[in-house]
Amino acid sequence: MTTAETRWIEPAQGLEIRRQTRALSVQEQDTRLRAIGVNPDRYQTIVDPAFLIGLSIDAGIASGISAEGNVNMLTRLTQKSPLRLGEAFNVAGIIESVDEVPRGLRIKTVVQFSDLAGASLATVVRESLKPVGRGHGAGGAGTRPPNVIADVSSLTSIAKYQLTPEATWAYSHEGNAIHYEIDAAQAAGFRAPIIGGGQGVHYLTAALWDEGYRDFDLDIFFRRPIFWDQRVWVGVSEDAAAIGLIRDDKVGTEMQIYGPDCARTID
Repeated sequence: MTTAETRWIEPAQGLEIRRQTRALSVQEQDTRLRAIGVNPDRYQTIVDPAFLIGLSIDAGIASGISAEGNVNMLTRLTQKSPLRLGEAFNVAGIIESVDEVPRGLRIKTVVQFSDLAGASLATVVRESLKPVGRGHGAGGAGTRPPNVIADVSSLTSIAKYQLTPEATWAYSHEGNAIHYEIDAAQAAGFRAPIIGGGQGVHYLTAALWDEGYRDFDLDIFFRRPIFWDQRVWVGVSEDAAAIGLIRDDKVGTEMQIYGPDCARTID
């Protein structure tokens, strides 16, 4: 059955994302990262943790939960043990809550990654907005967590990237048309397609990997849309506890980096 023929299930609290066995090949990671200007050689045999965001969304789609038109709001990514390229792992999850907000439905999903023996590898907790109708205004998507990066000028720039439509299309062109079709993006109120949250996070995890991070405990906030033709840069805070993907001198995506003794920002 094609995506167009899928009978989608309305998101509801308690709806299970059925267990699936997946693997990410060396070739797929190599192709997709090179398409967006990230050198995959740094990861060698390890899955770039940013792929876990897309894999968690894919798991929902495979269970009949549409991602079409949905917008990432925030993600908690906790990785206890790296996933290895070419090795199978299990993915399963549940929709923890669905709340009505002025702009539609705010959906919280928890997805677990484990090895075939059942040992936990990683967890992705996502909150996304499923737009319904034309509601706008302050608080239209619900409670907004406080900013992680208060002043962009305080960041140290460590990398720059020029986004292109061709790169975004090559990275992914299925699942949510606002990321790769102009008409769909404009119908949703954007001037052009916006990159998927996971695509932007690759630029941040690459920087963290280069700094020696191998286990990840992150809160990721998608503050502003990043269009597929913008120039962006990666900035790190002075205390190295936050990193952001910046466009037009404003935070597009920001990430709080946790150590073992840090209090979390979100539940």
